[in-house]
Amino acid sequence: MALFGSNKKNYSTITVKKRDMPDGLWMKCPSCGEIVYKEEVSANLEVCTKCGHHFTLARQARIDLFSDEGTFKEWAGGIKSVDTLGFTGKQSYVDKLEANQKKSGWDDAITVGGCKLDGRDIGLGVMDFSFLGASMGSVVGERVTCLIERCTAEKRPVLISCASGGARMYEGLLSLMQMAKTSAALARHAAAGLPYIPILTHPTMAGVMASFATLGDLIVAEPKALIGFAGPLVIKETTQQDLPEGFQRSEFLQEHGLIDMVVPRGELRDRMILILEYLCDK
Repeated sequence: MALFGSNKKNYSTITVKKRDMPDGLWMKCPSCGEIVYKEEVSANLEVCTKCGHHFTLARQARIDLFSDEGTFKEWAGGIKSVDTLGFTGKQSYVDKLEANQKKSGWDDAITVGGCKLDGRDIGLGVMDFSFLGASMGSVVGERVTCLIERCTAEKRPVLISCASGGARMYEGLLSLMQMAKTSAALARHAAAGLPYIPILTHPTMAGVMASFATLGDLIVAEPKALIGFAGPLVIKETTQQDLPEGFQRSEFLQEHGLIDMVVPRGELRDRMILILEYLCDK
């Protein structure tokens, strides 16, 4: 009965080692569900190489996209947020700011400055959704206004890459006042005959969308960006109606006349150069 006993292996003691694989090499696209190589996506300006889904592009990468190498100089960087209302909750406004500053390496939700784009002097603003949802408080409004007013004085066109969840609730009414301030600055910029082009990215909502994000000579958006005032769930609950497919997405809004053009990220730089050549050199 022990005929095979001497050669029997104890399989319970055999372990199969997993092949060592560094973390962070692959990512799953939320649009197509494909597993894609992260470095390929990064090299493609954070756009899925399988389906064209646009991931969030980091602030510095977006600044680099719209400025010639080494030409960007920050303006209004000394303007800092102040907890005027003494906001308290589970976490104070001061603590929120410090946490986001430490996490992001930036001091607020927008960076503005001057640069060259294909050799042309322009003003550039870049909003960053990873910083408190790119909410528009006093600093965001003041930096946008400073950018526009300086460009009006220096006769530069302005590009602003927009992204926001809306007003910064920690600043109450002060955040809402930024809508009027930025809009007034843009009116003076337009009166001077100078171009302004907002580039709407995912998501651009509420007070930003209702002010400087949609006051451009041309309104440009990235594909499938969520753009609107109130969110689709709020609208659906308020109206008690089913919303059309693609509601509040770039393509839907272009079809209905709010957006002038939807441009894939890889084409944005060249398209901006072409538009500015037409608007500035005509």
